[in-house]
Amino acid sequence: MPLENVGNTPSYSQIQKSFLKYQHLFVFTAPVLFVTAVYLFAPTGTTSSGYWLEYWWLFPFFLAGATIVNTVGISGSAIFVPFLIFIFPLFAYPLEPETIVKVGLISEAFGLSSSAVAFIQYGLVDRRLALTLVAGSIPFVIGGALLSFVIPEVVFHSLLGLALMAASYLLFKADLGHGESDSSTESETMADGGESRDLPDDSGKLGPAGVRTDEEGTVTRVDREGDDYVYTRGGYLRRFANYSIGGTFQGLAGFGIGELGIISMLGTSVPVRVAIGTNHIVVALTAILASVVHVFGGGLVGGHSLSIASTPWNMVVFTVPATVTGGQIAPYVSNALDTGTIKKFVGALFAIISVALFLMAAGGF
Repeated sequence: MPLENVGNTPSYSQIQKSFLKYQHLFVFTAPVLFVTAVYLFAPTGTTSSGYWLEYWWLFPFFLAGATIVNTVGISGSAIFVPFLIFIFPLFAYPLEPETIVKVGLISEAFGLSSSAVAFIQYGLVDRRLALTLVAGSIPFVIGGALLSFVIPEVVFHSLLGLALMAASYLLFKADLGHGESDSSTESETMADGGESRDLPDDSGKLGPAGVRTDEEGTVTRVDREGDDYVYTRGGYLRRFANYSIGGTFQGLAGFGIGELGIISMLGTSVPVRVAIGTNHIVVALTAILASVVHVFGGGLVGGHSLSIASTPWNMVVFTVPATVTGGQIAPYVSNALDTGTIKKFVGALFAIISVALFLMAAGGF
């Protein structure tokens, strides 16, 4: 049975494997170049060390937040936005909404990209499923981003709070027992003298990782540690419904597709760790798309636009390295936790975020 390789030539396979092997080097080079460019070229009007070190304390907060959101495969803004609204003023001062958007988008873009590459390296991303979901979400993300220029914040904060509260309830009701790795079963079979199952092994991936789809559409995936997962990609219509709603909220508020999307994948029997890894690609690409529309769309429809000159560069020089680091840690945390723990944590997190959103909405009335 042929493997699902992205390329067809040995040279591409070697390039892919080398990139995954040394992805930490490439990933951590990005924030170094970003911080260097910001320090040298950002329009701050000062080179004072006091200015650049003023918000050093944001690093641990954003590191913890990025690790949390990337472990469960949701949007970084789901944590960063409430933090900047409710916690940041306790240590500094209230931020303008456009400043919160800029800091959240810049930090989330780096964190999601870092974590997405890390999950690909770990072998927990179904790229075919991810690209299908992204393609179906594009018009809803664009539409939601354009609506954000005319819909009051209080409206979509309230709607997103309701959506996350419903997602929290559905997650606690969801059965996450499916899709656990079958490595324990395989070990028992071998211990009893039986033969191990024929599992895919892709030369373009690290360790024993590989993926194969049989004629019935059953996918057998092996991650870098040798754990294997069996599932199908069926349930596109159910996922489409969730991702269309989530995509609209992603455009409106900067998060939503990850939170609602993870529910739809778990509900269609995609293994929890594969669902989390795959969701990273969906959230990362739609977040970038939403960011572009937010940056340039305001001028097209007469709404707000983001000003680069007013960006708090002394904040992002700490939040960007923090989110990149958290993105790299996330796959190991996800693999170490059992699915029951992940379910309870994500459900509680959604409930907390929804309460924060209701408080945000109440403040806007």
